Amino acid sequence: MAHNHDHNHSHSANKKTLTISLVIIAVYMAIEVIGGLLTNSLALLADAGHMLSDAISLFIALMAFTFSAKVADYGKTYGYKRFEILAAIINGVTLILISVYIIYEAIERFQHPPEVASKGMLIIAFIGLLVNILVAWIMMRGADVKENLNMRGAYLHVISDMLGSVGAIIAALLIMFFGWTWADPLASIIVSILVLRSGYIVTKSSVHVLMEGTPENIDIEEVTELLLKTNGIQNIHDLHIWTITSGLNALTCHAVVNEKMTIEESEQLLRKIEHDLEHLSIHHVTIQLETPTHQHDNSILCNVKVEPATHIHQH
Repeated sequence: MAHNHDHNHSHSANKKTLTISLVIIAVYMAIEVIGGLLTNSLALLADAGHMLSDAISLFIALMAFTFSAKVADYGKTYGYKRFEILAAIINGVTLILISVYIIYEAIERFQHPPEVASKGMLIIAFIGLLVNILVAWIMMRGADVKENLNMRGAYLHVISDMLGSVGAIIAALLIMFFGWTWADPLASIIVSILVLRSGYIVTKSSVHVLMEGTPENIDIEEVTELLLKTNGIQNIHDLHIWTITSGLNALTCHAVVNEKMTIEESEQLLRKIEHDLEHLSIHHVTIQLETPTHQHDNSILCNVKVEPATHIHQH
């Protein structure tokens, strides 16, 4: 119950932070889009494009938190918490697509460099940098940008904009003092590559969750050792650990116990296991207790590839 309270409190803080950030981004977004068009700067347009995508990504993240708060029903017995992961994937893929498009446009501008109003570009990019720093600071202080994939995806959009503003400022200064018009598309490419990497990481992590992968912060051998060392457990098999949503890990397994174990003893055993697993960041636990003579049907999960040094029983 304590974990559920913390999880709900974290969601509330994340939603509040997203709302404040969305308002700030939306107000400046209109200014930067117009400024980018007036100065004819690709670096500024790239920054403006990221700002627009930020507003969309923050809105998607906000809606994901809203939908994920819906209670479980017969149709969705785990609830709607995976909306957060879906939002993270959308934000990650968007970062990748925007980066690829900006790189394509930059290559075109290397071949046909247009006139760039460097002074206006510098002013707007500098203001954009301040806005992004403010939003990033708000998100760092008030939200879980490290563990929550949904928040991380939205946060990386803001960081990508910050990098875009820095690139636009450097490009504007090089154009003003040296007349290097190629600095504009070059800055766009450098920033886009950095953003591309961030988008890939978020997308990869989100897909890992949807594929029911073992949580990155969980050592399955440590969990196995903990269970096997628990007094009363003879063996375990069909161990599965996955993430329902960011910060909410689940575990199921079959545990072989002495056939003479009483119901009271089994309840004490289960309480101890749940308590121990809580310390390993596993909060939703389902364990089937059985005797050594219990028979099993073969399943597609029985042939799972086993890593070395494991004690999990295989059928």
